[in-house]
Amino acid sequence: MRNAFCQAMVAQATDPDFVFLTGDLGYKALEPLQAALDCRFINAGVAEQNMVSVAAGLAKSGLKPWAYSIAPFIYARPFEQIRNDVCNHDLAVKLVGNGGGYGYGVMGATHHALEDYGILLTLKNMHVFVPAFDDDVTAIIPKLSSFPHPAYLRLGLSEATPDMKLPPYAPWRKLLSGGGPTMLVVGPLVGSILAGVSQLPEEQRPDLWLLTELPLIDIPKAFLDDLARSQHLFVVEEHVTQGGIGQNIAHYLLTIGAAPRKFTHRFAQGYVSGLYGSQKFHRQECGLDPQSIVAELTN
Repeated sequence: MRNAFCQAMVAQATDPDFVFLTGDLGYKALEPLQAALDCRFINAGVAEQNMVSVAAGLAKSGLKPWAYSIAPFIYARPFEQIRNDVCNHDLAVKLVGNGGGYGYGVMGATHHALEDYGILLTLKNMHVFVPAFDDDVTAIIPKLSSFPHPAYLRLGLSEATPDMKLPPYAPWRKLLSGGGPTMLVVGPLVGSILAGVSQLPEEQRPDLWLLTELPLIDIPKAFLDDLARSQHLFVVEEHVTQGGIGQNIAHYLLTIGAAPRKFTHRFAQGYVSGLYGSQKFHRQECGLDPQSIVAELTN
């Protein structure tokens, strides 16, 4: 997604108020954006707390700052600055975290973003965008450019297969129909899951929904209708259970009196074996891989 992100950002570079800050990252990827922005492309160095405060100041002055780093370095290290300088003043700073979930694989826990959107959504005025496909990034960037509130963009690796026919971008999208559970997936892992579950017979195949924007706002009636039919909600996310979408939607459904009879939640469990490995390895350990999801649906 990083290349799609760079291309979409270059398209915004003609806006004279657009400023991009990076925490000494983006080499061999963001050079086209650097060339397009010239002095409005700022390498803030390995100083993420300062970078976020600078971005807040730029936003306060009327500019449109974006701040970019590896995901935990853009939400965890500068959390106090995000809370106090950005969110408490409702400043339109856009935070971009690359490598959501286990995206940085063997680089380990310091580089994994397993609790990012759960933490950030505790802050007032914050919104989160989790694109699943490259085309989502292309659609989200113009929307964020005029978005008047703080926002966090979680980038990963698009897992769409070449033959996937996807609906136009929307915060909620139904990607597959079936007679099984109502499945809600957050983030790029939906691509591999969709490829796996689409081969199931109709009675086992889920109604598969993709959620891209948080917090939960304007849940579609069609999703609630699917859930009323299936009475089984199956949530999949590369995020810890605390503060995740599983908890959030369970709370929402209980509040409106629409809780299903069965609830299944597959989430990031940290480091099950105590080992570090690839993103695929960690997903398999947590039951987030398509084979584990298919096995759950067919048992």
